[in-house]
Amino acid sequence: MRRWMMPALLLALAQPAAGDEGLAAGRLVFTQQAQPSCGLCHTLNDAGSTGQIGPDLDTLRPTAEQVRQAVSGGVGVMPAFGDSLSAEQIAAVAHYVATVAGQ
Repeated sequence: MRRWMMPALLLALAQPAAGDEGLAAGRLVFTQQAQPSCGLCHTLNDAGSTGQIGPDLDTLRPTAEQVRQAVSGGVGVMPAFGDSLSAEQIAAVAHYVATVAGQ
């Protein structure tokens, strides 16, 4: 590897990717900001949740769009969070769940 490439590579590895911030924001919505908490009803290994009321998200592995729609409008016994969470929070939790589910 060329010498001039090494500092740039080390700098890139040391900084979190933009997606990491999005995942952290989505995890915060999942675990704390949504009321009731998503983990109360859903199992999601990354969040440390073992809810048994709603589907196991690790098994279901929904897309970000499926999560966004469910969180925004509700589905089945799940309430809609469109009035209590911002569009940014919903997008963050949708990205988070779709990215980490099943891992």
